[in-house]
Amino acid sequence: MRGRVPARPVGEIAEAAARVFMAKGYQAAGVSDVSAALGLSHGAVYTYAKSKEALLYLALLRLIRPEALEDLTTPVPTPTPEEIVALIDGWAADDSGLSALAASAGRRQRPVADELGAIVDELYGFIERNRHLLALVERCAADLPELAQYYFVQRRRGMLDTLADYLTRRIRSGALDPVPDVPAAARFIVETIAWFAWHRLGDPDSTRLDDDACRATVRHLVLAAFVPRPSS
Repeated sequence: MRGRVPARPVGEIAEAAARVFMAKGYQAAGVSDVSAALGLSHGAVYTYAKSKEALLYLALLRLIRPEALEDLTTPVPTPTPEEIVALIDGWAADDSGLSALAASAGRRQRPVADELGAIVDELYGFIERNRHLLALVERCAADLPELAQYYFVQRRRGMLDTLADYLTRRIRSGALDPVPDVPAAARFIVETIAWFAWHRLGDPDSTRLDDDACRATVRHLVLAAFVPRPSS
């Protein structure tokens, strides 16, 4: 008689679910894809999570609060869309990675190159540190209206608006060089940082670039584009 297959740690289920959702998106992924990734039967997955929504919740929890997986009672119940958004919102509220951007709303307290450099550095660090979570949320948000509203409109657009407001105020004061379009400039900064801190890691050639060199080069080029050169 064959022995019983030992139970998998919940973290393994959550990690496999995260890989599947990042690869296929929420709509196209199925419970069977997660079971195949784990080498389990379709029915066995339901002993850990009651639904695809619950698997997504596990995947998010794995990247947001991995220590919480140990205390879960299985099977994990189906969360509401609001509970999924609340999990991500709680993480966003706890992460203080954008404090320099928030502080830029006040009067300038230091040279503009140091101020803008700190904003670039923290955006780069934030995206680099959270790239797996951002990839999972962005991939699934297209299929989940509540998540799309939160991620694309409330969070990402809000951050871009804050950055654009900072650029506008510093350009008006003469501290930064003018640009043809401020919202496009804010998007340029964020997308450049996102490519080097996150998306380039999916390109075999670009992965070969040194991380520290990428970080320093992005900072250098953004400052060169916006900070006026000293008068000769």
